[in-house]
Amino acid sequence: MDAAFSAEQDEIRRTLRELITKRCGPDDVKAAARTPAGHDSALWTALAEQLGLPGLALPEAYGGVGCTAAELALGCEELGRALAPSPLLATAVLAAPLILALGTEEQRAAHLPRIAAGELTAALAVPGTGLATALGLVGDNSGDWSGGGRAGGVQAKASDGTWRLYGQAEQVLDGHSAGLLVVAAHTGGFARSRTLLFLVREDTPGLARTRQTSLDETRTQARVELRDVPAELLGGVACDVPGALASVGDVAATVLAAEAVGAADRALERTVEYVGRREQFGRAIGSFQAVKHRLAEVYVQVQAARSAAYYAAWAAGAEAAGFGGQGAERAGALALAQGLDALRTAASEAVQLHGGIGFTWEHEAHLYFKRASGDELLFGPAHRLRARAADRAGLFEAGALRDGEAV
Repeated sequence: MDAAFSAEQDEIRRTLRELITKRCGPDDVKAAARTPAGHDSALWTALAEQLGLPGLALPEAYGGVGCTAAELALGCEELGRALAPSPLLATAVLAAPLILALGTEEQRAAHLPRIAAGELTAALAVPGTGLATALGLVGDNSGDWSGGGRAGGVQAKASDGTWRLYGQAEQVLDGHSAGLLVVAAHTGGFARSRTLLFLVREDTPGLARTRQTSLDETRTQARVELRDVPAELLGGVACDVPGALASVGDVAATVLAAEAVGAADRALERTVEYVGRREQFGRAIGSFQAVKHRLAEVYVQVQAARSAAYYAAWAAGAEAAGFGGQGAERAGALALAQGLDALRTAASEAVQLHGGIGFTWEHEAHLYFKRASGDELLFGPAHRLRARAADRAGLFEAGALRDGEAV
């Protein structure tokens, strides 16, 4: 493994940090999150036109840049530092790879170039609150999480050659503003039960979308209701939907881990700056040994999480390039668990060491704490991410090693 970044990767990081620093101060972030779209549309346009961020990991044949998950992770790390609200995660990390992996050539040509150009945003809609399960992050996603023939979920029925969807999806990231929805639905009844993916455009009759109040206002969520909605099947009925979702989940975990590391690093930076200014008993509280020890422990945890995220990004890129990234399917989940732990610790220390002001809604410290808690609710918790990685590695199967000896 070569741990050094290329000149191109360093340039992506530098350019993006400059842009984010100018456009995403704490007040800018709060104002953008409270707009009807849930993000700064002008900033999203700038990210697309100047940096090609939505198409960073898409092939050049579809208008993308042709980079790997490593570059996408670096971009999300910089966005995570500022907690910048954007449709990047929903569009470029979750929805677009599914269209690329499963879609027909016509579907790819119709949607991916527009996504790469920033003209079209997309969102993945899964029933209930099962996004982490659907992506295979906390359990096997080959079960009946999409409905399973029972009440609830999203059901798909074919009638006169047209698929129609019925049901409801919760916690759809950027679902209220996305121009295209990738909806997971159950079909086939009990005898031929399976999950398929469908494309639903924003202006489709019978589609109702409501933005929800969420713990983390910088990551908007919506409830999507489908009432006899005509939909376009993504790919064909023989597509391996659970496999595609699990592959997307591996990359998403890597990107989210990098994003969490960026947020944790920035929270730590702001805390170090503050304790160097705040005085108590005639001296800066940052000079007290107890405070130094606490921040040193956070620093070590953040750096360890960064190393895990970078390895996961390298492994995912190596696997995509056919170089055999080792354990890419487990590295992402483990890196995400470590990143979430680091962010929660850094945010908690930021709130406490900022004193009374850290507990107020006006201060940005609470935004980082809410991001940590919100991401654990959406994609975790950390102990389930680790348990899933251990299960996929076969650590608890007969014949696995325990203390150097075969069971």
